[in-house]
Amino acid sequence: MLKRLNHVIDAIHDSYLQLGVINHLDGPKLPSRESVVKILRDIESLIFPGYREDETIVRENIRYVVAERVSRVAKNLTEETHRSLCFQRRHELKPPCGDRDREALTSACYKRAEEIALSFVECIPEIRRRIKLDVEAAFQGDPASKSREEVILAYPGVEAVIAHRVAHELWIRDVPLIPRMMSEHIHGETGIDIHPGAVIGDSFFIDHATGVVIGETTIIGKNVKIYQGVTIGALSVKKEEADKKRHPTIEDDVTIYAGATILGGKTVIGEGSIIGGNVWITESVPPGSKIYNKPSSYVRKAPAAV
Repeated sequence: MLKRLNHVIDAIHDSYLQLGVINHLDGPKLPSRESVVKILRDIESLIFPGYREDETIVRENIRYVVAERVSRVAKNLTEETHRSLCFQRRHELKPPCGDRDREALTSACYKRAEEIALSFVECIPEIRRRIKLDVEAAFQGDPASKSREEVILAYPGVEAVIAHRVAHELWIRDVPLIPRMMSEHIHGETGIDIHPGAVIGDSFFIDHATGVVIGETTIIGKNVKIYQGVTIGALSVKKEEADKKRHPTIEDDVTIYAGATILGGKTVIGEGSIIGGNVWITESVPPGSKIYNKPSSYVRKAPAAV
């Protein structure tokens, strides 16, 4: 057995030398998945005080609770952002820098990470304002919802939108890695894939949320409601066209029903339109449109006589 294990060890070691693309050796520490998820959970606790913990938060102590959480988010976000920035900067440097340059680079990355973390926590009140509108859109938009508390605690669509609002703020601050880590974590939990680069307006609701895909350069207006299985994606493009707008624009007050696929950077769904289930759209539609599939015929059979 020992001989076979040694053979396996040698083979894995040799693969490290041969398959360098998937190695990360002798480089800066990468962001921790566990830490990034904890940061996201702490931010959610700031957004929804009293919803994400077992102990009751009393009004007299709320400022102390906020102070502790904000400090923890700022500290941990600074650390993980620092790691992300160091990775990006060293990855960009060719040839690799020396020890003295590396120290200067690390120091500059830390100052930038600290500024990003402070800038982010300053925007939490605005994130809360927007998420309140998302919660209200879900409550008003789903006849089955019994309370706003139910929406906050039990709706995966709201969970995905919260994570997107957070990840997007980091994305627009040019933080590497972490926004995608947050969005993919929620993708795994909810089945909803929203790229952190997507721009989404107020009062956004995903009903029966699962299997939804929203691409990087998507722009979504206010009061938009989409259902399960909707794809707002790109037509096939080359890698070098990654910086171009590849995904659709959805204007205000649009409803998109289950299974619809809307593709292309030049595609605009006009304000107030209704997109029916299972349609395939690659061209713009004007405001107020109703787009739907009309089956050619139905076959109905009466039950057999007993």
